[in-house]
Amino acid sequence: MSPIGLGAMPLSIEGRPDRERALETVRAALDAGVTLIDTADSYHWHAGETGHNEELLAPFAREVMIATKGGRGRPGDGSWTVNGAPGHLKRACEGSLRRLGVEAVDLYQLHKPDPAVPWEDSVGALRDLLDEGKIRMAGVSNVTVEQILLAREILGDRLVSVQNRFSPAVRDDEPQLRLCAGLGLAFLPWSPLGGVSRSSLDGPFASPGPRTPFHEIARERGVSPQRVCLAWLLSLSPVVIPIPGASRPGSIRDSAAAAGLVLSEEELARCGSRTEHEVRHPAAGLTLP
Repeated sequence: MSPIGLGAMPLSIEGRPDRERALETVRAALDAGVTLIDTADSYHWHAGETGHNEELLAPFAREVMIATKGGRGRPGDGSWTVNGAPGHLKRACEGSLRRLGVEAVDLYQLHKPDPAVPWEDSVGALRDLLDEGKIRMAGVSNVTVEQILLAREILGDRLVSVQNRFSPAVRDDEPQLRLCAGLGLAFLPWSPLGGVSRSSLDGPFASPGPRTPFHEIARERGVSPQRVCLAWLLSLSPVVIPIPGASRPGSIRDSAAAAGLVLSEEELARCGSRTEHEVRHPAAGLTLP
């Protein structure tokens, strides 16, 4: 697995590039050595476009690992819905299989817990899809420590990933990251550049954020602050695989280059990569540093 993946959402949601540039961006990712592309059936703009992003990625589905997600929807008015009902998840997976043109999804992730559906029922749908051979590996997204542990109980070692928000500006899910490190689960930070550059979720008129140590180090190193940010994320744990979004070939080339940028201990300290306490997870029998 490449150290950096591609978050393909910006290629299909509001403000998306035209199809030619979107495909050029994906090809640039592959040329830069990216072997993981993250998508979801809900990554689209208008009503009636479910699976737009998956259809865009279908030509590449046999060249790289495609990680898609089910359990969210977009009515077309800019809002997001959630549906973790087992029947819905199974139908969503069938749709993803059809759009991607594959016999089994490489990595299928439950997009978000549904408060109206017991967590074990939603994760049970992933177990059924694994048993049926429709997905090869399973993951969960936007989850708590407790939800990760319960998913692990249900899926065993077929649970391979957790996709939560984590960035310089949003570090609330550090306990989840530590748990993943202890359990050997891939941790895929979404919106990993938050606090360094504007996310696709921030809208077109978001004001630039304050200058940070990431910007200062970037100026000293002669690279982009985004590259410094991704290098910092990679330093946190071997299980971290950032999935920055991109809508231009140059953006994903720069992101992929972060794998070759090694920050010094002094630079890491400036970025705030050291924690002040340990988090204990008795249910897992782990004390994670």
